[in-house]
Amino acid sequence: MKLGVFTVLFAEKSFDDMLNYVASSGLEAIELGTGGYPGDAHCKVDELLLDEDQIKRFKEKIEEHGLSISALSCHANPLHPQSNIAKPADELFQKTVQLAAKLGVPVVNTFSGCPGDHENARYPNWPVSPWPHDFQEILKWQWEHKLIPYWKEKNDFAEAHNVKIGLELHGGFSVHTPATLLRLRKECGTAIGANLDPSHMWWQGIDPIEAIKILGNENAIHHFHAKDTIIDQTNMNRNGLTDMTDYSNMRERAWYFRTVGFGHDSKTWADMISALRLMDYDYVVSIEHEDGLMSIEEGFNKAVQTLKPVMVKDSVKEMWWV
Repeated sequence: MKLGVFTVLFAEKSFDDMLNYVASSGLEAIELGTGGYPGDAHCKVDELLLDEDQIKRFKEKIEEHGLSISALSCHANPLHPQSNIAKPADELFQKTVQLAAKLGVPVVNTFSGCPGDHENARYPNWPVSPWPHDFQEILKWQWEHKLIPYWKEKNDFAEAHNVKIGLELHGGFSVHTPATLLRLRKECGTAIGANLDPSHMWWQGIDPIEAIKILGNENAIHHFHAKDTIIDQTNMNRNGLTDMTDYSNMRERAWYFRTVGFGHDSKTWADMISALRLMDYDYVVSIEHEDGLMSIEEGFNKAVQTLKPVMVKDSVKEMWWV
């Protein structure tokens, strides 16, 4: 397995400075944003697609630093009911898949999207209750008329480019749990899998280790994020897990993100790494930092310090003791 980082952390650094910083930290992989919510500070998809020589130089520079690209990421909402939001997200996804194919990057990460509740809706609708039955009708319409048709087409598009789709299981989007991911995968194809981020499992009450087993048994983990979460039980008792308190108001929130090791201890992270290996995941663990209590550099460095000792670098090829 390799330790990497989602380089949106370092959007203020130049491409060269970012590569130097990541390599000097002893990491082996980078995940690059191509637009959407992550931005495109280090990977201009339109420029690269138009220039094969630039693609070659781009790859060479990364390789010169001893790094590889684990994934290209274009998180957005391609199913947003407003076409001026959905269309650019869809176009960005397709361009990102094309660029991944040219770069030899095996995974494109994004969100499943979340539609509205009818054709003339203006905003997404994320049902989280089975009753009253209106919500079931919304959910049925979203999956049958929006999610499945869209992702069937994208699954085939990704397969044609020899690229896998890593959907991040994230609240506010239609695919947000192992069950919803496996449903979409069953309906649309096996190019679709998870970009599994344990931070979003914890706040939903899901044990990430069990999520790894559930998805791993279906060979449905395409990429893995390393980010932590802490639950403030007093605020959870008041606000519940679907807390709408602004992320910046951490004192009042039921849960908030922490850097790796500050929500759960290193033994928990070691157990997750072991579960990934048990499920034959032997790819990149990509650090994502959204800790409101630490600077980017401090949070990143503490995540590296926590993860390096528990990473499994060499897979067992034969059990010599059996």
